[in-house]
Amino acid sequence: MKKLSALFDRNLSEEIAIVRIDLNINNKTLKARTDNLRVISIIPTIQFLIKRGAKVVLVSHRGRPADGTKSGKLMTDNIKEFGLKPFAKILMGLLKKDVSFIPLDTKRGQLFSENDAEKIRQAPKGSIFLLENIRFLPGEDKNDSAVVKSLAALGTFYVNDAFAFCHRKTASMVAITKLLPSCAGLLLEKEVFHMDEAIHNHKHPFVVILGGAKMTDKMGLVKRFIDKADYFLAGGGVANTFMAADGLPIGDSIYEKHMIPVAKKLMKTNKVIIPMDVVISDRKIVDNGEGTTEEWVEIIKNAQTIIWNGPLGVIEDKRFAKGSLDVAKAIAKSKAFAVVGGGETALAFAGISLKKNTFLSTGGGAMLEYLSGIKLPGIEALRMSEKPKQKK
Repeated sequence: MKKLSALFDRNLSEEIAIVRIDLNINNKTLKARTDNLRVISIIPTIQFLIKRGAKVVLVSHRGRPADGTKSGKLMTDNIKEFGLKPFAKILMGLLKKDVSFIPLDTKRGQLFSENDAEKIRQAPKGSIFLLENIRFLPGEDKNDSAVVKSLAALGTFYVNDAFAFCHRKTASMVAITKLLPSCAGLLLEKEVFHMDEAIHNHKHPFVVILGGAKMTDKMGLVKRFIDKADYFLAGGGVANTFMAADGLPIGDSIYEKHMIPVAKKLMKTNKVIIPMDVVISDRKIVDNGEGTTEEWVEIIKNAQTIIWNGPLGVIEDKRFAKGSLDVAKAIAKSKAFAVVGGGETALAFAGISLKKNTFLSTGGGAMLEYLSGIKLPGIEALRMSEKPKQKK
């Protein structure tokens, strides 16, 4: 897989870089936190490119707008909810440089007009442009190369810096790599490096922390590391399923009944640690209790490698965020090599100063799949683009 960092000594003033990023952030979160991890994390790649004179065209999706897949027409009725225009101002503030927003060409049903394409071509070196949500176009989610044909014609090379969306096979992630020279952006490089370190170079004690609502979502991770990790600390809905399997009362808490046989089998390994006490609200378990948190903090203090995915309670409610926040503080203080992922999980580290040994991943599902050993379409497309084409 080619890497953008390899171009550190190149003059890119004749280049137009098509950069796939991930701005999949809803309006509520956007208003509450303008310092969102996904936005901040893409800044180094943009700065790397403009510093070397390249023009940058940013491409992203946001949510699941009605993209006209059935009718074959461009649908923009919900553009206020899923449009990307607000991010132009946010990126300008972070980059201290103009970011021009390019609206959809609604007449032709394309991502940008010919006039806008010419505007990009004639712009000064180092200019930055943000295109509208590519998911408004029919065929993006079907990996239809026709969707990105004009985009590829505009650019001179493609940069994938959207790790959090690499587990989706779409036109702007996969098809475009067959039309342009392609490489991984600085963020994607970092993501893959840290995931690979956790997989191949972990040290013991090795601790895996599982939170979030569903145990099912974490099973790939569990299977990959069940023979490698020393402890699995189970919180959130994942813990509820384990507790139900152990015959403990969970009230009206969410759990997965069909996963109870699997949970019982895993508990026989003596590696799974479930909460010894919990916080309850309206007959539901909403956080770890103080005793559990103290126990987990001690385990984290001695850990050498940590993987954490999924909050341990209802973290969006400050009353039930203490378990997650205390674990985050313990990880930040520890000497362990730690990889933390999932949007809500990363919230636990807000305001905490992190050392280089703690990495906050922008991916939730993508992180889980990569760590589980699943090949991600976005990354595989970059690797395939390296291979020479065979002559017919």
